[in-house]
Amino acid sequence: KPGVYVTPDQQANAFACGRNPANAAIAVTEGIQYQLSARELEGVVAHEMAHIKNRDILIASVAAMAAGAIAAIANWLQFSLIFGGGDDEGGLGFIGTLAAMIIAPLAATMIQLAISRGREYEADRTGAELMGETEPLASALAKLQAGAERVPMDPNPATAQMYIVNPFAAFHGRGITK
Repeated sequence: KPGVYVTPDQQANAFACGRNPANAAIAVTEGIQYQLSARELEGVVAHEMAHIKNRDILIASVAAMAAGAIAAIANWLQFSLIFGGGDDEGGLGFIGTLAAMIIAPLAATMIQLAISRGREYEADRTGAELMGETEPLASALAKLQAGAERVPMDPNPATAQMYIVNPFAAFHGRGITK
């Protein structure tokens, strides 16, 4: 069983972390207990347990590392364009290097978003299987989104993508992030 923790935030939200089921944890905010029914909270925890069961945190970490590597290559190309590396050296050339600098980070972001979205749908499906029904999670997600738009939260931007709904929704007016 994963450890379950409560954070002192008033915005209703939750996330799972850990590289595998043996080293996993689920965190819910204090605010979630006031906004959701017991069955809806069970749906949210089932969704987060599904992330752990499906090893989504590990998959997301690998995707983030791949995106970081692609971004590093784009930076290397940028510096090679600025500080040398002309056509006579067998490189990509000016146009090729410029295109790679633009396309590489976009491709990395698109891949990461596609993986993230796919893992969310799979967590919804697996969570519904764990519960035996879909309504509690669907109802909880609607309430969590509405609550996130009303109650601000200020997490570290590096961890914001872990939450079940965008914790910055009150500031940006955006929806479900994972």
